[in-house]
Amino acid sequence: METVFAALISAGAAIVVCILNSRAQAREITHQLELQQAVTNTKIDELTREVREHNGFARRLPVLEEQMKVANHRIDDLEKGDDRR
Repeated sequence: METVFAALISAGAAIVVCILNSRAQAREITHQLELQQAVTNTKIDELTREVREHNGFARRLPVLEEQMKVANHRIDDLEKGDDRR
């Protein structure tokens, strides 16, 4: 009978230790996941900022190209005008 009680107490203690260990591991994993999520969010924010900056350049580039065409035509016209003199 005493052996049965000793076995039950040992089993109960083992179960309690397993439960406590599982909780500690779960907390550690949760903490690591939260850190990784924070890093990921920071990287996404930085990439979003860079994409917005790039999009601003992409919108302005066709305008600059058109202005360059106009400027080049004006330069050509001025050079042709100097040749006539």
